[in-house]
Order: sequence, then C-alpha cells, then structure tokens
Amino acid sequence: MSEWSVTEPEKLAFDTPVSDLQVRVVNGTVNVVGTDEGPARLEVTDIEGPPLVVTQDGGTLTVGYEDLPWKGFLKWFDKGWRRSAVVTLTVPAQTRVEVGVVGAGAVVSGIRGRTVVKGVTGDTTLVGVSGPVRADTVSGNVEAQAVTGELRFNSVSGDLTVVEGSGPCVRADSVSGSMIVDLDPDGPTDVQLTSVSGEIAIRLPHPADAEVEANTASGRISNAFEDLRVRGQWGAHKITGRLGAGTGRLRATTVSGAIALLRRPPREDEEDTSPGGSAPAGGASDGSPQGPTDGPTDGPTDGPTDKKVL
Repeated sequence: MSEWSVTEPEKLAFDTPVSDLQVRVVNGTVNVVGTDEGPARLEVTDIEGPPLVVTQDGGTLTVGYEDLPWKGFLKWFDKGWRRSAVVTLTVPAQTRVEVGVVGAGAVVSGIRGRTVVKGVTGDTTLVGVSGPVRADTVSGNVEAQAVTGELRFNSVSGDLTVVEGSGPCVRADSVSGSMIVDLDPDGPTDVQLTSVSGEIAIRLPHPADAEVEANTASGRISNAFEDLRVRGQWGAHKITGRLGAGTGRLRATTVSGAIALLRRPPREDEEDTSPGGSAPAGGASDGSPQGPTDGPTDGPTDGPTDKKVL
C-alpha cells in the first residue's frame, strides 16, 4: 500500500491501474473524469485545513480525511470544520466511483463503471455517465445530463433534474424535493418517481411509448397527452393510460405536490403532425422542461392547446 499526505496544491500520477475510487471531501469541489488514456491522476489545486490523505491499496485509490469515514456518511453534517479542497481526479472510464461530499460540489463525467454519490449539502452534477448511478443526499441537489445508465436517487429535500435521460431505469424518492425529468430514451424506460410535497414534471418524447399512472392526493395535475385519461374528485387526481405500444412504464406519486406530464418537441429527423406543432403543451415554447406551477390555468391563452389541467 502506498500513502501520501497532501497539505498544499500538488499533482500525483499512479502507475498501478485503478479500478475503484473513493473520495470524501468537506467543502470545495470534487471533479471525477473518466478517460481511456493514460494512468490515473490526482490534482489538488486548493486546500485549507488538515491534509488530504491519499492511499492506493492494489486497485483501490482513496482520497479523504482520516476523521471522515464512508460508513454512515450522510450523518456527518457540517460541524463547522474549517477545511476545504478542490480536487480533480482522472481515472479509467471503467472505474467504480464512490464520492462523498459535505458542503462541497461534485461533478462526475465520462464514467462507465458504477457510480455512488453521497452528499449532505453539496450539489452533484453527472454528465455522460453510462454506468449505474446511485445518488443519496440530505439537501443537496442532483443534475444528470445525458446519463444512459440506471439512475437511482434518494433525498430529503434535494431536487433532481434529469436532462436528455435515456437510461433504462429511473427511480427517485424525495420528501420535499422537486423532480424534473426530461426523457429521450432509445428503448423502453421504467420510471418511478415518489415525493411527499415536492413537485414532479416529466417530459416525454412524442410519440411516447409507455404505460402511465400518475397520482396526487391534493396537488394539481397537468397533462399534454390526449391518449391519457385524467380522473379526479375532491383533492385527488390521477392520470392513466397507454402511450404507443406501452412497452415502457411511468409511475409518479405525490401527496400534496403537483404533477405535470409534458411533451418533447419532435427530433430533427421526425415531423410533428400533432395539433399544436412542435411546442410541448404545458411547457415553454422553446421546448425546455418546466415544473408544475400554482398560477392560474383557466385564463385566456394566446392559442390552442391540448393541455388538460385540474
């Protein structure tokens, strides 16, 4: 086993191949980049407080603090520790990655191995990750861009944003965090989203291909698909039905949060012959996903729309 103590900005290269990476940082930033070229590398551009301990034991590379273990990580709230580090790690794309941040931001890109992120208050960005992903946060937000692997998200109050998601599975649970999921799948997708009071907005391609069931006990419903049925009495509302052949599955459930089902504009190689043109009903005219709102929905509009609101 090799070990280094990093107390100032420094660069390290590791000749032994790395297959597992574990990073734990308080405040600052963690960048993990997957590559198919060269050995694993570490660059620390800024550091304050106690030293970062770097160890390599066989194929496992660990970067963190001696007093911040991985076990029970989400219970390690910021205790006023006066420490910070800006760390960039370049590792083989197939590396299995575990990142833990307290008050620090994390960016993981180009990883094909399994990725696990645990954040207390720091936000996480996932870009071009094709391996399975598990993200658990207390209040940190997670943004996933062009993620093609399975995505699982769990949070107390953190928000989830998925842009151009094409993975086979999305599972998300939150107490009060909102979820905006923009799907552009290459095949059947299994999506299950659950929140207590957070809002849920899902944008599907048109034509879509999924069995749909969305429920809210007291929140508002917005639906941009004529093939789906909207039912409701008193405070409870439900959207059910089949889009296309129904090979995918979409489930969304909230207690008091609003739910919106939006429609993506057609791809450049497709022609949209549906009413309303290419702008998704209930969304912005530029096709960007937007979450449900509590504003008036029964006033005059500038043109025809197929959105159904209860």
